[in-house]
Amino acid sequence: MHYIRLIFSFRLSHPTLSGLWYAFLWMMIGALGLSLLLQSEIIEETDLTLYIYIVHSLSALFGGLVSGKRAGRKGLYQGAVTGLFYGVLLFIISFLALDSSLTFSDLSLLIPALLIGAAGGVLGVNLHKK
Repeated sequence: MHYIRLIFSFRLSHPTLSGLWYAFLWMMIGALGLSLLLQSEIIEETDLTLYIYIVHSLSALFGGLVSGKRAGRKGLYQGAVTGLFYGVLLFIISFLALDSSLTFSDLSLLIPALLIGAAGGVLGVNLHKK
């Protein structure tokens, strides 16, 4: 069993990259959950915007938390960078997928991603084992 875990496991050593990995993992889990809720008609498409913001906020929070925990120090910085990169990557993906132009209101959403990621980084440093 140890050999299987050794072969199929990988660990990102950089705190920001590991935080982004976990942020996108939580985003995919949240998107799958929202898709299942839409399919089963528990929620409607008109209510989806609120739930999308919640999923992205939790993803940035968990990404910052993992980033701060892996760094062990400077959690505010590590979480803020992770949240900022998460927001920028989301904008790049949406720009390329939807073929739309970026507006100031779209760019203003980077500030909450940065702040939520920073809060997650602060929490993650406090969870770090010393």
